Amino acid sequence: MNHPIQTGLLAYGMSGRIFHAPFLAAHPSFQLRAVAERSRKLAAADYPDIISYDSVEELFQDSELDLIVVNTPNYSHFDLAKQALEAGKHVLIEKPVGTTAAQISELFALARQRNLQVFGYQNRRWDSDFQAVREVVESGQLGQLIEAHLHFDRYKPAIHTKVFKEEPTTPGAGLSFDLGPHVLDQALSLFGQPAKVERTLGSYRPHSQVNDYFHYHLSYPSGLHVFVSGSLLVADPGPAYVLHGTQGSFRQQRTDVQETQLDQKLPLSDAAYGLDAPGTGGVLTVVKPDGEKSSTTVTTPRGNYMGLFEAVYQSLTNGAPFPVREEELFWQLQIIEQ
Repeated sequence: MNHPIQTGLLAYGMSGRIFHAPFLAAHPSFQLRAVAERSRKLAAADYPDIISYDSVEELFQDSELDLIVVNTPNYSHFDLAKQALEAGKHVLIEKPVGTTAAQISELFALARQRNLQVFGYQNRRWDSDFQAVREVVESGQLGQLIEAHLHFDRYKPAIHTKVFKEEPTTPGAGLSFDLGPHVLDQALSLFGQPAKVERTLGSYRPHSQVNDYFHYHLSYPSGLHVFVSGSLLVADPGPAYVLHGTQGSFRQQRTDVQETQLDQKLPLSDAAYGLDAPGTGGVLTVVKPDGEKSSTTVTTPRGNYMGLFEAVYQSLTNGAPFPVREEELFWQLQIIEQ
């Protein structure tokens, strides 16, 4: 693809405004061409040259578009991504890419038939805190890993005003489909497919009809145990990541500032973009051969969601493998829907 990748958004709500449009506008090899806005026309205030279509059907008919970002409610991801592929467009799909593992397989099969690509938008791989975790794991300083805990906790006891998030008959409702894909993807990208999964779901908020707590125990042939959890009723969150190995431990709070900065419209070019506050690094404790313990602070790398869009560009233009692999998305949905 030798021209800027002409891209369309299926919505300009929070995700379109914060997680997609700034990067598509800033990356020199993308052109943010169009958006579907059914009622309020908001995108032009930020991007005056953007084309605003009244429906996704109109946007799909735009022959200039190469890539469609599917950033609509969870239950619609599969159907809209399928329509986009049938219209000859590549697709970048927010989590969860589908609501069943079978849908993942169908989308990728359709894309291969039409010589198109499906990209899973798992932006939390580019969070500063998770990048620190990955660096520590890959360094080998912990020795053989025995136990890992990944948490995504919030305190939001109120029922969400978006009905589709709280309706039990709506595919993709509940916290397991909301925050679950983030931490499951991180676990799977680090450790691969587990040999066994045990799942616990709960509903604890007043009047809640969907799960607002999840806990997955992933067991691996090596003896590693990975615990992936999320809750909407944690008033005082602990570390987001805790890892223990035969030679040490690592603890890391959830620190990534990108979402807050993007919501405040901090330019991506600002020197402060993606940099965590001083003193928020993780703590790495290693045991020396003589048994002496040594603890150091691990500074988190700069968070940068542009890395995901650069990966999409490299895949479309140069055929580079996209880091979020089809099988990882399939495993993720297998775990959630089991």
